[in-house]
Amino acid sequence: MILLRSLLYLLTMVISTILLAGTLSLIGWLLPFRQRCLIANSWGGVNLWFLKRLCRLDYQVEGLDKIPQSGAIILAKHQSTWETMALRYLLPPEQAWVLKRELMWVPFFGWATATVQPIAINRKAGRRSGKQVIEMGIKRLQQKRLVIIFPEGTRVAPGEHKRYGMGGALLAEKSGVPVIPVVHNAGSFWKRRDIRKYPGTVRMIIGDPIPSAGRKAQEINHDVESWIESTLKTIQ
Repeated sequence: MILLRSLLYLLTMVISTILLAGTLSLIGWLLPFRQRCLIANSWGGVNLWFLKRLCRLDYQVEGLDKIPQSGAIILAKHQSTWETMALRYLLPPEQAWVLKRELMWVPFFGWATATVQPIAINRKAGRRSGKQVIEMGIKRLQQKRLVIIFPEGTRVAPGEHKRYGMGGALLAEKSGVPVIPVVHNAGSFWKRRDIRKYPGTVRMIIGDPIPSAGRKAQEINHDVESWIESTLKTIQ
């Protein structure tokens, strides 16, 4: 039954992506930026709704009031596809995601993503990609957008831990903008490379802003990593 429900959900996700991403791909560039973002957010909301109805996978969020309406750096745990939908839907619409540029080439999804102006990096470029995150990140912050980064760079299974990249912390050091850490246990219900979605309730916790003004990136990164990993142990 779990597999059947998950297959039905996959079908709805494909359809919603084609419809909403297709709309953005075709007319997104003609719309004001906020309108494009609202359409992108609706994609996340629609898929979370179907996830609850079909797979009986709900969510609970703590600390959403800690997110400002604009101009903040979000560093989040990355365990599954769930958080890409949840963050897109739950956070204020004008967002700038740091992502690998290959995603921009995915039909419909990538084309639509381009309309909401992400920070698309070449992960093989090394220091140049880090410089791009800082330069474009500062620009997006000045435009009053939320910059969203997965510091581990890829999805990490529950119980595993990868090195936290310095890009987000360096952006915080250079901009002086606080970092807001986000943790969740979505990987326990929606596993990487597994089509099955297990019933339950994903818990997402948003932490207090971590100050960055006058601090070094290493110190900021340490505080973010310590909070995320210690908090994760309480919800897994």
